[in-house]
Amino acid sequence: MKITVLGTGGGARAHIAKLAGLGHEVHVGTRDPRATLARTEPDMMGTPPFKEFLAEHPGIQLHTFGDAAAASDGLVINGIDGHNAVAALSAIADRLAGKTLIDYAVPFIYNPDVEHPWPTPWGIMPKLEPVDTDSLGERIQRALPDTKVVKSFVTQEQTTVVDPKAVGDGDHTMFVAGDDADAKRQATELLKAYGWTDVLDLGPLVCARGMEMYAHMHSAIAFGLGQQFGGHFGIKVVR
Repeated sequence: MKITVLGTGGGARAHIAKLAGLGHEVHVGTRDPRATLARTEPDMMGTPPFKEFLAEHPGIQLHTFGDAAAASDGLVINGIDGHNAVAALSAIADRLAGKTLIDYAVPFIYNPDVEHPWPTPWGIMPKLEPVDTDSLGERIQRALPDTKVVKSFVTQEQTTVVDPKAVGDGDHTMFVAGDDADAKRQATELLKAYGWTDVLDLGPLVCARGMEMYAHMHSAIAFGLGQQFGGHFGIKVVR
């Protein structure tokens, strides 16, 4: 299957490598392929230049966001940062029409000017925007009415999303939410291919609000476990 991943950061790379390992033809989207390939320094998260990643994963094809979306058979994974996702995806809405878009972006605003900041080992905790009465997943769906948006992956580090057995032998829970049943089934099938055995359908896309707001709890748990960056743990819904 031809699957597209939009983004070249650490999370996107986890999906790119896993999908290629599963035998899929992977197309990667970035704003400016030339600029992406010209970078020689790590990004703000310390991720090595994408050119080095490509050299280690032959066969991966790098395009603009639009060309990458067009190359997909019908499944696209959104790894564009939350602050820029709606604008970037709106610009290629025609290339995403009729396709399933799995969104795992968190609507973070970095270095926020807030009255009561939350200091962390790596700086002030980002602010969520939107929050409570809206979600990034819903904003993407409104901007792309002809695309089937599913919110998933967002409650876990992407390296664990693609390898659930790395934590607790895979005995933890992943969530999906969306307004299209077939799109959620497609997302669930991908999760099962990744190795997930417990996938909980939360219902309509409005439930993306809960998943996105969990981002702060995810960080709090990581800090409690003494993990300053990311989080090597899972959460389990016990029925």
